[in-house]
Amino acid sequence: MIAQVLRFSGVGILALIVHWLVVVLLVPFGMAPLLANVVAFLVAFNVSYFGHRRLTFQADGLEHSRTLPRFATVALASFAVNEASYALLLHFTPLRYDLALLLVLGGVAVMTFILSRFWAFAP
Repeated sequence: MIAQVLRFSGVGILALIVHWLVVVLLVPFGMAPLLANVVAFLVAFNVSYFGHRRLTFQADGLEHSRTLPRFATVALASFAVNEASYALLLHFTPLRYDLALLLVLGGVAVMTFILSRFWAFAP
């Protein structure tokens, strides 16, 4: 279990970096932070899905037709929490958009791990 949490953390940090970089690259070009967050989610989803499937949960033996829809459901639920929390932080706090996003991304990681481990990639 500890090794799995460490692998999840590694993949998650990589996906977080990709997500965050996409946002901080798009916002200075005039894209609204919440819209940039959607684009970043779509890019980072691939890092997250394939990384967790192969490394974290070692689910190569499971069919993509089963794991992809389940993980997409987990990711979309996590993203809904992400986007709502991000909107609230942007609206009600003086936090910069990039720092607010880091807080939100870290906060949804626990939910993603639990749902992925016990449902999306469960044998």
